[in-house]
Amino acid sequence: KLLAPAIERYDRARTALAAAEDGLEADERLGALTAAEREIRALVESRTRPTWDAVWRGLDLLRELPEGAHAEERWTRDRWSFTSHRDRVLAGEPPQPRRDDAVTAANKLATREREQARLEAQEALDDPLVMAGRRLAGEAFAGEVVDVVMAYSESRRPSPRPLVTVRTDDRPYLGERVKVYRSLGGKPQTAEYVGAASSDDAPEDDALVLRITDKMGRGKEPEAGSVPEKGDLVCFTLFEHEPRGGAKLPDPEQTPWTHGGPPGEAASVPEAADAQTEEDVL
Repeated sequence: KLLAPAIERYDRARTALAAAEDGLEADERLGALTAAEREIRALVESRTRPTWDAVWRGLDLLRELPEGAHAEERWTRDRWSFTSHRDRVLAGEPPQPRRDDAVTAANKLATREREQARLEAQEALDDPLVMAGRRLAGEAFAGEVVDVVMAYSESRRPSPRPLVTVRTDDRPYLGERVKVYRSLGGKPQTAEYVGAASSDDAPEDDALVLRITDKMGRGKEPEAGSVPEKGDLVCFTLFEHEPRGGAKLPDPEQTPWTHGGPPGEAASVPEAADAQTEEDVL
């Protein structure tokens, strides 16, 4: 409703300028054309400038946020991954086979699933908003420590296994002896879910009893700061902070016939890779 009429006026002014018969008339019509052009510029800017300014204000706000604790580690891993790929290509290896054998494909899939789980865990640990989503999904819980009872393992050399009661409004999916994890100095500390407990400070539905099992030092008494204290705010997750890989897969020549075997037979010639292009070498 605004831009189309302005463009129409601009077109008319340009047509009129082209039809001018003398210099005086051309100067007058050039002024009209310039005014029409300025009108279009003003209309476009009035509609786009607020969004443009809002984008840069958003970027400024993002730059003020502290860097995630795991951002530098991910950046380093990404650079090493790219460097390894570059070295393979420069050594003459094909950048990507057209079709992987079963073992290679399974290893690649396992690696990507592990790295995806690692990324999702680190994002939750770095960003309270992401962690809130995991808490709503029952994959984590946060609360206040309302009681700590020192206990020890039943072994020849008893180790500290303190029982920590956490009051929380979250509803995690916990079962007996389910492992939960919290970040302690950047490293995951493991605890086991013992059960629900009631106390004067927390009703049974809101109190969870956890048994801390590691990261307390090698002494008979836990190291200072390794066990939450009463009144501390803690956050535990049901997902591992550093996902581990699965069992080692057999070598390609040791796989069954369903996956490229049988063992002992000559391996089939792998399908040739696509021809290398300029884009493969950066």
